[in-house]
Formats: sequence, structure tokens, C-alpha cells
Amino acid sequence: MQLRYAFRLYPELGQRLALGRAFGCARVVFNDAVHARQDAHAAGLPYPKAAELSQTLITRAKQSPGRAWLGEVSSVVLQQSLRDVEAAYRAFFASLKGERNGAKVGAPRFKSRKDSRQSIRFTANARWSITPGGRLNLPKIGEVRVKWSRTLPMVPSSVTVIKDSAGRYFASFVIDTDPAADAGRMPATDQATGIDLGLTHFAVLSDGTKIDSPRFLRRAEKKLKKAGRELSRKQKGSKNRDKARLKVARAHAQVADARKEFHHQLSTRLIRENQAIAVEDLSVKGLARTKLAKSVHDAGWSQFVTMLAYKAARYGRTFIKIGRFEPTSQVCSTCGHHDGPKPLHVREWTCPACGTRHDRDVNAAKNVKQAAGLAVTACGAKVRPEPVLAQREETGSHGIPAGSRAA
Repeated sequence: MQLRYAFRLYPELGQRLALGRAFGCARVVFNDAVHARQDAHAAGLPYPKAAELSQTLITRAKQSPGRAWLGEVSSVVLQQSLRDVEAAYRAFFASLKGERNGAKVGAPRFKSRKDSRQSIRFTANARWSITPGGRLNLPKIGEVRVKWSRTLPMVPSSVTVIKDSAGRYFASFVIDTDPAADAGRMPATDQATGIDLGLTHFAVLSDGTKIDSPRFLRRAEKKLKKAGRELSRKQKGSKNRDKARLKVARAHAQVADARKEFHHQLSTRLIRENQAIAVEDLSVKGLARTKLAKSVHDAGWSQFVTMLAYKAARYGRTFIKIGRFEPTSQVCSTCGHHDGPKPLHVREWTCPACGTRHDRDVNAAKNVKQAAGLAVTACGAKVRPEPVLAQREETGSHGIPAGSRAA
């Protein structure tokens, strides 16, 4: 399994200038490749191959007066920029054909030096290295100081240098993890849990544990508004506006970093304590169109669920996502009675069938666990219920269309 380990970089003035040249050269090659493919499409010609683009846009361009400055950066950076164009077009065509999962992907657009994120990638061919003193040695840039927050478990296969909107530099290493070492870090357990995600409480577990929502954006809202007002008063194109823009970007970066750290700590804890985890597939895009949009984005459910999924795959845990139309808040987790939909202000209710008093969120978490087949589990045992033979009156389609049966 491949993972990324990101570390903060602190380049000196000369190294920042060299990185800026590398970002610019990679951006120019990317835009030239997109322009070449657009011209070929407009002329009705086949798209140029990667080797042809490399020969034209890099090798020959370095020999021309207008692109001679491409030779000031590592050629690996330019080659990787062409690979990014190829990957972007493959994703675009796969999305058009319906072969790609997820949201539709548009055609690659031209990059700008004003983009909030700039990046370059060095593979093993670039002969980058980590010095004995702990610095990152990059070709034609130099030895950059790194803030090592943890030890790299394996030798990285590539490194991507990123500059974000707040002006910070990061080194993102690609690591191939060791499954045996990962299994040793997370010993097996016999626990399983269902998670109900919400806004009042960020997560409610099936055992009744409630985890409050930190609401990082709401807490920083006053500071963000003040920084935004200061930015709006600055004259466009002035240096003071650039300083104010950085102040706004850094304030937003602090909120995003705090939210990401909270998600990492909580997801790691849940993966360590449980052998199987079940969550509900929420329609985040749909909820983000309602009056709760700011709170939904502040919670960051999608990022949290993504962390649970890849950490479960890494450490040999079972991760199950149930359908979003499962009536988890309408069914009694004790007797299974369907009591119908309830408005959001109803936080507790009593089952009319068995008389059990339910907390709305805890009951939903229990139903998520039951819907995933995790109500009874043991360490090393299958978490889903075993299939049983259909009864005589249950066999056959009974005239139901195939599409409905598949759904």
C-alpha cells in the first residue's frame, strides 16, 4: 500500500528562488502540452504521443532562445509535468466513457502562477537524497532544511515539493508500507462499532460514546472575518494586499490543519480499538446545499471517512459503508419496529412497540452497526452474517425487474 508522508520545508532565500523557477518551468511545460493537444483536436489530428511532446517541448525547446531557461531546472521535473498532463487526459476520457468512479472530471485547464498551489515532483531518476544531517538535497536547488516530525518507515520512491496558498513549503514522500509491520502495530481485537456522524456531536458510537464536534471554523470565524475585511480594503496589485492575502490564507490553513489533526487522531483511535467499523454513506454534497452548509463543511465528514477507509485497509480492519437511505433514525434498535421519520428537533423518543427509550443518535449508531452485520462479531471471525438458503416461497424473481433486484 502506498502512502504519503508530508513534512514542512524551510528553504533559504536562494532556494525559494530556485523552487520558484522550477514551479514556473513545470507550469510552462504543462501548459504547452495542453495547448498542443488542443491544437491537434481543433485540426482533427491524432493527439501527440508523450515521447513526441517530450522531444518537442523539452529537448528542442531548451535549444531555442525563447525556452532556453528550461535548462535551469532538473529535466525530471519537466518530464513529470508531461506525465501529469497524460494522467489528466486519461481521467478526463475515462470520465466521459463512464469508466471512472466518482464525480465527472473536466478537461485539463491551463495552470497559472497565481494558483493557490504549486508543485513539482522528483523521482528516483533525479538522484535526490536525504543528507546525513537530515536535509533534503534536491537537484539544482540544494540542501533544504526539513522539520522531521516522525521517521520514514521505508525508503521513499519519490518526493513532491509543494507550496500552498499560505506560502508554506512541504515535502511529500511516497512510501510503500510493510504489511507485516503494520499488522504488528495494530493487534487484532474483538470489538466492532457503528458510527453515526452528525453536527451536534461529530460522532456517536454504538456503545453510547459521544464525541463533540470541535467546530474549528465557527471558533475562528471572528478572526477570519477581520482578516477578510482588512484584505478588502487593500488596493489591488499592492504589496499590502499580498500581505493581507497571506494573512487570510494562513488563518484558513490553521483551521484546516486543526481539523485534519482531529480527524487523524480520532480515526486512528477508532481503528486501534475496533476490528470492524461501519458508517453511513452521507450525501455531503446534498447537505452542503442547505442552510447547514457551513456546519457541514466545518465537520469535514468526507475527509474523516476517507481516513477510516485507508487506515482500515492498511491495518487489516474491516470497514463497511451502509446505504444512505437506510432508515437508521426511524427504526428501534431493540425490537426493529419502524416508527417513521422524525423532525431534527426530536432527540429522544420512545418505541411504541417495546417501550424502549432511545437517544436518537445512539439508536442510529446501533442501527448502522446492525445494518452492516456487526451486531455479533469475534476476533478473526467473519463480520457479515452467513448466507442462508431461501425458503420455497422466497425463491424466484416474482416478476420484479432485474434493475430493481440489483438495487
